[in-house]
Amino acid sequence: MSRILIIEDEQSIRRVLKKILSEEDSSYEIFESADGLTAMQSIKKDDYDLVLCDIKMPKMDGIEVLQATKKIKPDIPFVMISGHGDLETAVDSMRLGAYDYIAKPPDLNRLLNSVRNALEKKKLVTENNSLRIQVSRKYEMIGNSSPIKSVKSIIDKVSSTEARVLITGSNGTGKELVAHWIHQKSNRRHRPLVEVNCAAIPSELIESELFGHLKGAFTGANKDRTGKFEAADGGTLFLDEIGDMSLSAQAKVLRALQENKVQRVGSDKDIKVNVRVLAATNKDLKNEIKEGRFREDLYHRLAVIMIEVPSLNDRREDIPMLIEYFSNKISDDHGDKPKQFSKKAIDMLKGFNWTGNVRELRNVVERLIILGSQPVSVDDVKSFVTKL
Repeated sequence: MSRILIIEDEQSIRRVLKKILSEEDSSYEIFESADGLTAMQSIKKDDYDLVLCDIKMPKMDGIEVLQATKKIKPDIPFVMISGHGDLETAVDSMRLGAYDYIAKPPDLNRLLNSVRNALEKKKLVTENNSLRIQVSRKYEMIGNSSPIKSVKSIIDKVSSTEARVLITGSNGTGKELVAHWIHQKSNRRHRPLVEVNCAAIPSELIESELFGHLKGAFTGANKDRTGKFEAADGGTLFLDEIGDMSLSAQAKVLRALQENKVQRVGSDKDIKVNVRVLAATNKDLKNEIKEGRFREDLYHRLAVIMIEVPSLNDRREDIPMLIEYFSNKISDDHGDKPKQFSKKAIDMLKGFNWTGNVRELRNVVERLIILGSQPVSVDDVKSFVTKL
């Protein structure tokens, strides 16, 4: 059911609009306001999927209603209703965020098409917001220790900028989480975050993966392919394990960062890209530079801001919180009630040497949930957790 608010000071026009919409779809729930001030009180109190709003009204005109609503509920689409003398103002309203405008007297087909399209847009926005929340929960950063608070603080400072970030840390510490949080908090969050695991792609294919290729550029190139730089245009490109990238590909990445252009393999045509690059590695890149395996100029391009993700051993006070989080999430995935962990079991887990970091802890928690008792005991930890 779609909730539609009609804001119009002329009762006859409100009546016509309500009749048209009710006959179009009986599931539409129609509400009315005779002036902008009353309408704003309704908008603040209730949720609507669409607003049809007159421009010239007493107390508060349609443009003021539009601007005020966009500040508190920006996802509600507005279709402005304009008299012939208001057309210039109606066009201006589009610049202020209105979805469409309809001239008086309203053309039936034009009105219904605009309403249908605006409601579909609202539905997509709602679904995208829901997915974004799910993504945020998936990549939630758990912990209140000083090291993790420091990481969160840097993320908050750097996210709204366009600065490139190099994320370092051991395997399993959560470098990917940091990249996702930077993107989610950035001005590019409505555009894609494209991930490339440089260690998982053969060196002979990494350039094609990053920059794309033309059909026939090499054996097996059966059709044109878009690269990850192009796919991330307007958004963020996350180059994970960049320390494993070949020197040849490094040179091309450097050019892309310098010139904001890429060339597909087999082509000499430049393609402009607008991409923010985040990179991560578990290697000591300064040592890789000394050994001739990583370009120093690329390092300085990537490491404008550096974030080192602490090992789990350096943030042991977060382990109880992480155990609770993983227990709830894993149990929910299995369709079971969350298992509790005894204090002694938690203390024993806090004392382990976590060489695999948070990723290892998650695996251990899942094993104990499946095999352990309720609550998970010290004996369960002794029986089912083997530490080297």
